[in-house]
Amino acid sequence: MESVEETIEKNKAQKAFYNKKKKNIPTRIWSFIREKGLKDIRKELGILEQSYTLHKQWLGDFSDKKILDLGCFAGNALSVYLAENSNQYIGIDLSDKGIEKLNKKIAHISTAKGMAIDFFSEDFSDTHFDIIYAYGVLHHFKNVDNLVQRLDEKLAPNGIIISYDPLKTSFPVWVARSLYRPFQSDAAWEFPFGRKTLKKLEQAFTIKETRGVLGTAKWYFLYQLLPLSKEKKLAWGKRAHQKDWERSATSRKHLLTCMQLNLLLQKK
Repeated sequence: MESVEETIEKNKAQKAFYNKKKKNIPTRIWSFIREKGLKDIRKELGILEQSYTLHKQWLGDFSDKKILDLGCFAGNALSVYLAENSNQYIGIDLSDKGIEKLNKKIAHISTAKGMAIDFFSEDFSDTHFDIIYAYGVLHHFKNVDNLVQRLDEKLAPNGIIISYDPLKTSFPVWVARSLYRPFQSDAAWEFPFGRKTLKKLEQAFTIKETRGVLGTAKWYFLYQLLPLSKEKKLAWGKRAHQKDWERSATSRKHLLTCMQLNLLLQKK
């Protein structure tokens, strides 16, 4: 099992990777599919907007809250919103280049700051965060036990975690990722959630709500190949997404067919 010291050492390589963003050809291809393919589908079906709206609902009124924006790089879709509306905001990332850009975006906010620091480093001593916002971050940690312990240490009593991460529990997705992984240049810190990860998160925290996306809707890209009108294709995609959205809130079985997961956790 990977130790905290090993994670910190590996994160130095991760920092260099995200500062330079040098990807091999297979990783570039996968990134293109993910960013240009899946991202376009998520945008077209309203998945991204609905997820961000959900996160805001989960946040509620946080004007008196201390917030950690974990692994935010130069700022995610909600970083400035979090900084402007919280009592105290700290955004952290391994990349000093990313944090430099973030600090320019939030320079007008006296209660907000970005820090280029490792989440596991002893130098990161801030605690008692009411909210940890982790968009596309938690799956970067191989040792889930160490991760949940660190998250728990940083949270205030009754604090919450809002996350969005990839799942590998759908069989076709698992096959695709397994075929790609040997060629993946960032494989050392890419660990999409499996059943074991979800179980450990559930043991450590109270799962308040889940919303999976791209379950049935992941086949939208194939449905687009059918000789149907654009309107009919889009209508099918939106119905499929809404089915994923609603059923994944109550059915773990359906949740596991999804490619990505919105998750609300609370400290026990």
